[in-house]
This record gives sequence, structure tokens and C-alpha cells, in this order.
Amino acid sequence: MTTEKKNDRGDLARILGELGQDGLIETLAERLSGSDFNTLLLEVFRRRAARRSPVELLRSYKENRFVKPAVVDPLALKQLEIDLLRIAKRHAFEPVQLSPVAPLGSCSAIAPADQNKIISALRGTEVVADVTNLIALHIADGIKSGKLRNEPDLLRYCTTHRHVRAQKFPDAPGFLPHFGLYAMVTAGRDGGSYSFEIQALWEHISVYRDMFQTQFGAGIEIILNARPGYPDGEELLARTVRFLAEQAPELAVTVNPEPNGNAYYKGLQFTIKTTIGGQVHYIGDGGYVDWTQQLLGGKKERMLISAIGLDRLLLP
Repeated sequence: MTTEKKNDRGDLARILGELGQDGLIETLAERLSGSDFNTLLLEVFRRRAARRSPVELLRSYKENRFVKPAVVDPLALKQLEIDLLRIAKRHAFEPVQLSPVAPLGSCSAIAPADQNKIISALRGTEVVADVTNLIALHIADGIKSGKLRNEPDLLRYCTTHRHVRAQKFPDAPGFLPHFGLYAMVTAGRDGGSYSFEIQALWEHISVYRDMFQTQFGAGIEIILNARPGYPDGEELLARTVRFLAEQAPELAVTVNPEPNGNAYYKGLQFTIKTTIGGQVHYIGDGGYVDWTQQLLGGKKERMLISAIGLDRLLLP
């Protein structure tokens, strides 16, 4: 357990002790229905907001790092978002405009994410902390309802989104309390011989190559990192390396073949490295996830996600 989690548990025990309500957490989390829990919290927040004076509101704004404007040029950021979405659409990725909130547990229920690093909200929602999870839900809902099909053709979506994550960042360049992302998600079915995996990965890489060359006159380097979670991860990595060499022999590819304990991605993770104006950026990453397998209960479901940060590309 991390020091941060130990401190949180210590604070929680102290608060419950002061209230004389040691069983309060279990009551609220397990005994109340979702609607009753929401009704209770709505009243709690209504009363706390009613007690807040304008002076307190301004002080809260000053002290809360999540609510301040970004330092990035908004016109440049919006233009970059539009340009990237147009490039992706030329590569058959469908742009989608997503909500600023997602269902509660969108990250932690299907991936090894800490809910305390996500801003949980009322009405069964949370502030979006990873837009690829929300796209995965959109895809799974569409497949289950029959509105979408991920075979024989793949489903390809892209979006831009502003993210907020409640983790503690140092006050240093590159660490932003909220930041813009461009993301892609591809969903399909197992076609054997890692056909989905290789095709989907190549399509993502092709989009990023086009984007960085078109927007910044820069190439990219791909770093392939082996990850646990696939029956034959070594073969997946080997076939991927061979395919990339055949399709783009000029593409710089670095391979880290030893899997580490990172369980977020399954089988393979790729990191995108680029150099713009003499500055090196490890600007994004992606990999295979089992989210649609979990959501739809089908072992043959396949999904590849990826994303790049946008603010750092525009900051001096």
C-alpha cells in the first residue's frame, strides 16, 4: 500500500471515529440503492453550497488547481484538434464528440485504475479521466444493442477531449492539472494469427505518422514494450516487428521484449516518440485492452486504444 493510501485510510478512520459512525462507509456504499445514495448526496452538497459565501468561493477558486484556465493558446489548440480529426477521418477513423462525464467506475471497473485519482461526481457519474474507456463503453453498448457491428469491418473512432485527473502532480513543466488529448480506439474480433492486432496497430501508427509529418514536419519513433496477458506474447511481438519492417522499413522501431508488471495493456504496449524543434517528446502511447471482452462477455472481442497529449505540443 502506498503512503498516500495509508494516509487516506488514516484520515478516514479519524473522521469516522469523530462522528461516532464506524459503520457509515459500509452503510452508504453497500446498503443504499444508487438512487437513494444520490438523493442523500444531492442534499449534502446543496447544504454545503448554500453555506458558501462569495468570499469563500473566490478563495476556493484561488486554491483549487483543477479549475484554473490552461496556459495553452486556445485558438491554436482548437485548430490542432480540428486538423488531427480531419487527418484521422481520412484514415477511416470516425470522429465522435463525447460527454465531459462518464459512468461511475468507467476506468476502475474494467482497468487497474485508482478511483481516488478520478473525480467522482453525482448521479452515477465521474469526470472523464480517460476518454478511451468512454469510447469502449460506446462501442460495447452499440454492439450489444445491434446498432454497431465490429465484424467483418473494424470499428474505428477518434476524438479530442480535455481530461482532469485527481492525482498529485509536481509543480513542474509538463505536469498539468487538466490537459487535452487526441485518442483513437479500434474494435474488432479475433481473426486468428493476430490479424486484428497487427492491422489495428499499423493503422494507428499510420495515422500518427501522417499527423506529425503534416502538422510538425516531424517523424515518429515507435517503442514496442512486451506486456503480459496474451497466450503467446512473444509471437505477437515477433509478428508485429516483422510486419512493421515490411510496411515501413524506414520507421524507427525499438523493442523491449521483456514483459514487466504493467497490467494495463495486454500483450503489447507502444510508445510514440517524436522530436519537434529539437525537443524530444514521449508524447503518447497505446496498446491492446480486454475491455470489450469484459463488457460483452466474449473472449474473441479485441480492442486497441491509443492517445497523445496535445498541450505539450503547443507549449514553448
